Amino acid sequence: MLKSVLLAGGGTAGHVEPALAVADALRATDPRLRLTLLGTKAGLESRLVPARGYELATVEKVPLPRRPSVQLLTVPGRLAGAVSTAAHVLAETRADVVVGFGGYVSVPAYLAARRRGIPIVVHEANPLPGVANRLGARFTPYVATSYPGTPLRGARLTGIPLRPEILTLDRSAGAQRTARGRYGLDYQRPTLLVVGGSQGARSVNTAMTSAARALARSGIQVLHAAGPRNIGEVTAVLPTGLPAPYVLVPYLDHIPSAYAAADMVLCRSGAMTCAELAAIGLPAAYVPLPIGNGEQRRNALPTVEAGGGLIVDDADLTADWIMSNVVPVLTSPERLAKMRAAMAGTGRPQATQMIVSMIHEAEASRRRSGGRHAAH
Repeated sequence: MLKSVLLAGGGTAGHVEPALAVADALRATDPRLRLTLLGTKAGLESRLVPARGYELATVEKVPLPRRPSVQLLTVPGRLAGAVSTAAHVLAETRADVVVGFGGYVSVPAYLAARRRGIPIVVHEANPLPGVANRLGARFTPYVATSYPGTPLRGARLTGIPLRPEILTLDRSAGAQRTARGRYGLDYQRPTLLVVGGSQGARSVNTAMTSAARALARSGIQVLHAAGPRNIGEVTAVLPTGLPAPYVLVPYLDHIPSAYAAADMVLCRSGAMTCAELAAIGLPAAYVPLPIGNGEQRRNALPTVEAGGGLIVDDADLTADWIMSNVVPVLTSPERLAKMRAAMAGTGRPQATQMIVSMIHEAEASRRRSGGRHAAH
């Protein structure tokens, strides 16, 4: 019987939120289950995990340098220390299963679990897996992916686990009226939600402040989370006396209510954002982050190809692009309805329960093997 689970996911919301969604689902099935999240002291998890009522254990963050350097020489020793810490956490919590979501903290968790014969479940949120999950997937047959064609052997397509608050979000007219009232928005106007990630996005902010007056003249109101670091400079250049509400905030502390208020979103295309919008059927204009290996573009493409979203390169996002592409959607109830229907068809609301089932499978396999789990 499953008694204790260690969930390893830290650093970014794309790692922490899926871990918390799975923890919530496990807790709902058995409130007596011990649930421990493994993260770092400095990551987003240091705030989010205790706030959700879970125990947080920490290991040292051991990033791999992208280029050969003196720092590379310190990695083996630091990684060995992190693995030792993770092994201590596994022993103290008597974990039956380790569930990893990628990122820095998953590597020591996978290595410590393999050493102790504890079964591993891997969840990969992105179309292209990172180093951590490529390693973890070699140790287990229990691998969940979020996109078709993710190159991990034996993977099962589940989607990204989402919290119940997103999966059950009320987007009725009454709920929309209430949500708009919360932000001081007009109930009847078409509403654009603008988010550039947890820290904001300068290119998104610049395009929006340039388009603000034309948007307002088109009858469109805006709820814009500019990012805590950028709020001052955005406030300084945002036009005043607009003929429609333009609500500017540093960040959104309750994203479900912002989703409920919106007709469309202009945003980055992180895996978590794409999954949430698909699940609730909220059309979006995606501006992929122009760094990395192009994973944000890959995140958005299934929705865009299905007809539920638009996509624009960061360098091409301008006020003119917003007026030519976003405004025609927001001012057409028929286009919005078609995009909502297409968007909803790309969602995978059963992801969380599928991963919970995999965790129980992994634990059952351990019992069948006499308490130790053979590597895959």
